[in-house]
Amino acid sequence: MSIAAATDTALYKVIVNQEEQYSLWPAHKPSAPGWRDAGSMGSEVECLAYIKEIWTDMRPRALRDMMADQQDQQ
Repeated sequence: MSIAAATDTALYKVIVNQEEQYSLWPAHKPSAPGWRDAGSMGSEVECLAYIKEIWTDMRPRALRDMMADQQDQQ
């Protein structure tokens, strides 16, 4: 952890897009267009830990769906 992260007192929220990709966003700002709140808020370190726990497959949703469809067709 960097010194900046250790002394950062900003509050963040975790946001997610339609492809189920996660990011951090300042808690006091509305989510960016195309993104929605993922239900976690806290320090940068806490939010990154949450993302690491829940985002286990980095592939975009469309790619995962396409690969699942191809698997079903075999």
